[in-house]
Amino acid sequence: MKLSKGISLAAGIFLVLTLVACQSHRLTSGEGFIDVPGGRVWYRIVGSGSCTPLLVLHGGPGCPSFYLKPLAALSDERPVIFYDQLGCGHSDHPTDTTLWRTERFVKELALVRKALGLKEVHLFGHSWGTMLAMDYMLTKPEGVKSLIMASPCLSTSRWIHDADSLLTTLPDSIQNTIKQNEREGTTDSPEYQGAMMSYYQQYVARKLPWSADLDSSFSQISPEVYGYMWGPSEFTSSGTLRDYDRTGKLNTIRVPTLFTAGQFDEATPQTVKYYQSLVPGSELAILPNCAHGTMHDNPEGYVRILREFVARVDAR
Repeated sequence: MKLSKGISLAAGIFLVLTLVACQSHRLTSGEGFIDVPGGRVWYRIVGSGSCTPLLVLHGGPGCPSFYLKPLAALSDERPVIFYDQLGCGHSDHPTDTTLWRTERFVKELALVRKALGLKEVHLFGHSWGTMLAMDYMLTKPEGVKSLIMASPCLSTSRWIHDADSLLTTLPDSIQNTIKQNEREGTTDSPEYQGAMMSYYQQYVARKLPWSADLDSSFSQISPEVYGYMWGPSEFTSSGTLRDYDRTGKLNTIRVPTLFTAGQFDEATPQTVKYYQSLVPGSELAILPNCAHGTMHDNPEGYVRILREFVARVDAR
């Protein structure tokens, strides 16, 4: 390949390798349903580029994927695959609580990959999606080219500790309203919901007004799945994830890994830095002036970070 003036040999080699890496993956844009244990899950493929697809795992548990739409900007180079996990969004909403186990969601993820023929993927998990991604990686799946742990929750006890610390930064009246309703089990009260919105606007998504997609995800979160697996609130975990902790297994990850978080994230930068220190060779990006919804608060900057990371991995 002839290099134009001003372009380094290294940059030219990087471009060639990237082009070669982006020749074998072809998916067609569209949406549909996939049968999984307990029902059907809805998926949507955006873009049909030839680079390795990005498979997206939303948070919650039970928070549909609408809020992650900014990641579709990567579809100019590669397919981006969104799906709503069983129990939320466009997917089926069964009432059988035995379905709300991490192990079943791991099987669901494997079936989504199989049904869509995703032999190779970049795996993106956000919040609860990082718990799912981590447990999936522990099954030693083939074809995961990289792992992106966005605003991760990899230890429930650390999450609760951080949430309690962040709560103390709010006015006393808001703290007291939250604590009182938590004690009395009235977390569905308007007073509690109003106080929580003050917390959310500091540490979940700071850019106001919230986008329609973010608002849709919040308004359509499944209280059944969230409550059964996590608990009544961000500050109390009484569900099946209450003892979750994979910090002791992070050193088993052997694929290129990127950790991301916002400066004002519920997944605090200090905690995310700790997780990143446990994964050999992993990278870390902290986005200034962003909260948990980094892709909402700074979509252009966040997509740029992801684009550069997956391009480097594809070029290897």
